[in-house]
Amino acid sequence: MGSVNIKKLALELNLSAATVSRALHDSYEISTETKQRVWALAKALNYQPNHFASNLRQQKSMTIAVIVPEVANNFFSQAINGIEEIARLHDYHVLIYQTHESTEKEIALIKRLLSGRVDGILISVASNANDSEHFKELITQLPLVFFDRLYEDIEAITVTTDDYESAFNATQHLVDCNCKKIAYLQALNNLSTGKKRLAGYLDALKNNGIISDEALIIKNCDDENKNYEQVKGLLITHKPDGIIASIEDLALPCYYACNDLNLNIPADVKIVSFSNLKTAPLLKPSLTTITQPAFQIGKEAATILFSVLNKKDIQPNETKVLKSTLMIRESTGMG
Repeated sequence: MGSVNIKKLALELNLSAATVSRALHDSYEISTETKQRVWALAKALNYQPNHFASNLRQQKSMTIAVIVPEVANNFFSQAINGIEEIARLHDYHVLIYQTHESTEKEIALIKRLLSGRVDGILISVASNANDSEHFKELITQLPLVFFDRLYEDIEAITVTTDDYESAFNATQHLVDCNCKKIAYLQALNNLSTGKKRLAGYLDALKNNGIISDEALIIKNCDDENKNYEQVKGLLITHKPDGIIASIEDLALPCYYACNDLNLNIPADVKIVSFSNLKTAPLLKPSLTTITQPAFQIGKEAATILFSVLNKKDIQPNETKVLKSTLMIRESTGMG
C-alpha cells in the first residue's frame, strides 16, 4: 500500500480534504461524530501526518513550550506528563524550559520564543517574580496559559489549585490534633500562590482564637543548609508543636532537624507539607501532605491552550481552580 495522505482518507470517507484536515486537528467546526470517523480510519490505515508540508501551509510550528521553575520538582514533572498527554492527541511537540526560579531567564526565554518557534506557551512563573510587564506584551502576541503560579495583576487564562483553602484546612487539621503553637515555613512570597497559602494559615489560627506570632513564620531561602539551620533554630528557640511547610523542599529539613535534636514526630512536633512526593508514605514517620492534582492541572492547562489555538470559545481571563487533597499520615499522629 502507498503512503496514506489526507486525500486518500477523504476519498475513503466521502468527505472533502479540508474537512478531514480540520477533523485531524480537532477543529471546533467539525462534529464529534465526523472526527471519530476520521480518527478511526487514520489509525486503521496508519496515517502519518506530514508535519513539514502542513507547517508550511499553516505557518504553524506544531510545537508548544512549557516553562517551569524546575523539572526535578515532583509537582512540575507530573504536570508536564499531563501536558504531554494532551499535546500527543493534537500531534504537537512539547519543548520544556527551566527558569531555575530566575525571572531574568524567564524573560530571555520568552523573547526567544516570540520568534515563531512555538504556537503557544504554558508557564508556571519563577518564585522571585516581581514585574509582570514582559507578560503583558506576550499575551497580545502568543496564546498563553498560566498554571499553578501566576501574577495577580494580569488578565490571563489560569489553572490553579485552592491554595487558600488547602492551607486553611492543613492548619485546622493541626489544631484538631491539639497543636497550640503552629509554625509556618513560608515560600513563594511574591506570588499569589504563596500569599494565599499564608492567608489560609493566618485565618485558620484566627478562626480558632490563636494569636499569630511572627517569630513562628520562617521565610524560605535558596540555600538548603540555611533552611535547615532556620528550622533547627525555630525548634530550639520557640518549640512549636506543629509545622506547616508551604513547599515540598521545606519538609525534609524538618525531619533532619527533629532527628538531630532528638525530637519525636509526631509526639513532640507534628508536620504537614504541601508536597507531591511519591516517597511521602515511605518516610519514617510517613508525611501528612497537601497533595495537588498536578497531572490534572497539566492536562487542564494544555486542553485550554489547544482550545485557544483551535479558536474555540475561551474567555481571555478564564480561571480554573482544582482541589488539592489533605493526605493524613503518621507525621500528624493520625495516619
